[in-house]
Amino acid sequence: MNNIAHVKFDDQGQAIEHLLEDHLQKVAKLSADNAKIFAGEYWAELAGRWHDLGKYSTEFQDYIRDQTGYERENAHIERPNMRGRVNHSSAGALYAIQQFEKRFNDTNYSKIIAYLIAGHHAGLADWPSESGSASLQARMQEDELLKKALSNSLPESLYKLAKPTTFFPQNADVSFWIRMLFSCLVDADFLDTEQFMSPKKSQQRQSKVSLSALNKTLDQYLYQFTQIQATGINVYRHKVLKDCQTKALFRSGLFSLTVPTGGGKTLSSLSFALRHAIEHNKDRIIYVIPYTSIIEQTADIFKQIFHAYPDAVLEHHSNFDADSNTETVYLRLASENWNAPIIVTTAVQYFESLYANRSSAVRKLHNIANSVVILDEAQMLPPDYLRPILRVIKELSTHYKVSHVLCTATQPALESQAPTFAGDHFKGLDRGSIQEIVQDPQQLSDVFKRVELIPLADKIKDWDQLVTLLSEQQCFLCIVDRRTDAQVLYQQLPPDSHTFHLSGLMCGQHRSDVIQQIKTCLNNKIPVKVISTQLIEAGVDIDFPIVFKAMAGLDSIAQAAGRCNREGKLKHKGKVFIFEPPQTAPIGHLRQAAKIGRQLLLSPTVDPLSQQAFTQYFE
Repeated sequence: MNNIAHVKFDDQGQAIEHLLEDHLQKVAKLSADNAKIFAGEYWAELAGRWHDLGKYSTEFQDYIRDQTGYERENAHIERPNMRGRVNHSSAGALYAIQQFEKRFNDTNYSKIIAYLIAGHHAGLADWPSESGSASLQARMQEDELLKKALSNSLPESLYKLAKPTTFFPQNADVSFWIRMLFSCLVDADFLDTEQFMSPKKSQQRQSKVSLSALNKTLDQYLYQFTQIQATGINVYRHKVLKDCQTKALFRSGLFSLTVPTGGGKTLSSLSFALRHAIEHNKDRIIYVIPYTSIIEQTADIFKQIFHAYPDAVLEHHSNFDADSNTETVYLRLASENWNAPIIVTTAVQYFESLYANRSSAVRKLHNIANSVVILDEAQMLPPDYLRPILRVIKELSTHYKVSHVLCTATQPALESQAPTFAGDHFKGLDRGSIQEIVQDPQQLSDVFKRVELIPLADKIKDWDQLVTLLSEQQCFLCIVDRRTDAQVLYQQLPPDSHTFHLSGLMCGQHRSDVIQQIKTCLNNKIPVKVISTQLIEAGVDIDFPIVFKAMAGLDSIAQAAGRCNREGKLKHKGKVFIFEPPQTAPIGHLRQAAKIGRQLLLSPTVDPLSQQAFTQYFE
């Protein structure tokens, strides 16, 4: 009787076997191929070869035949211990520990393989854990499982074990390296099983879209803009694009792209990413964006540019339902492991995946390696999680051939700083490791300055007082910090079909619809009144003559200013009124940010919209 990994039935009801040895060898090869980019193929190959050793047990072979009805004449027989699934992942982990101890007198590095194999369905476990039997340490005491698996003689091909020449990259984070190897194994296991069970589906994963073809298409699209007469700010937009295309040839690593609102950084950064990927033989571009409202906007732009290549752009976030949209089958499948040329996703999806342990979330990790990652609106990186975020950015850059681009008008200070008088020491990215793409960020900031900031002297005593000020304006945007504040303000304004409310309390589709209505009104010269939370500040292409902004951090004020006179069409500078709301910001980094923002805004010696001010603010 053959040892089988999976069973399927053809149209005539005949059983087709997926031989276990074939499955293990193919997963081993796929897993090793996935890990080559970071020199982890030894470990990934071993994990693939041994990941399903537990399926050699008589118990599992009986189980799979009973569950599938493969042994039709015995399907009615009740057998002991046949209810529920049979644990087949612990045996390979135990075997790895046994073999390393037997051949190399080592149990430490064998745990690397044990983590991968034991977790390839349930997810990576902690070694010791409060969860008791769910911990990897407890599972490695189940010697009976290994005895059952090895009660049948294993094929000779599975015994091969050369002594490892390298363990993991020098100075690399071991837990992250294990997570990367885990991604290689899990994806390989999924793909080989899918190829057997659904060969048609497996074929639909293949895409013929190349980054070179996409770069050529983008160049043709950008050509129309370079033909626009180079006057005014167009001169500087062209200069930003040229700088991006020139610096794309620089060595792989960490970059910053400091471009003011309206400077064309979205398309310029895409041109950089494609050229940089081609120059350094990278596999894909990943756009990481803080808000879903910006993601939808950015993804739509990219899809319009690459409309001739419907498989080019994968939009992947919580509000996007691929099944109900006109996405290709290829992209729906690519959302599982990010095997697509261009991915547009959220910061939450990106960074939580990098620290995840579930197989479904981690499956995509190995496809982040050897890519170009654009961190759009980089000033939105959450301060509460800044250190682990910067740690993983550095790890990916140093050991996994990832180039990150910190893209924003208000560049945060993310490099390590010297200890202060109090002894605090911010450990961020290595000093001098970030390459700025544009030649003179401050000159760009001066050229694109289209507003004046006007601090209102008196504190707003209540929302009625602010409503009185707003009622004097025909067209305005007012931004507050709290969702409840936005709701109260909106309800106090006179009812009007051209008065809008935006906040995170709205569902994603509703929010997108309202933003589109606002844009339509503004494009048609219809005055609108908008009360919004900070979600409108980052990246939303919207243009008002007047903006009211609650006192906040300098980055937030600058982003709000980017929604005022955005296209520079006013005869005079747009006006951004900064007011003190009735309630102070919540305790924590929001209040701290507002305090420092107020200090710099009112400073007689610092231009609050200068690059010097932003650096000082973030530090």
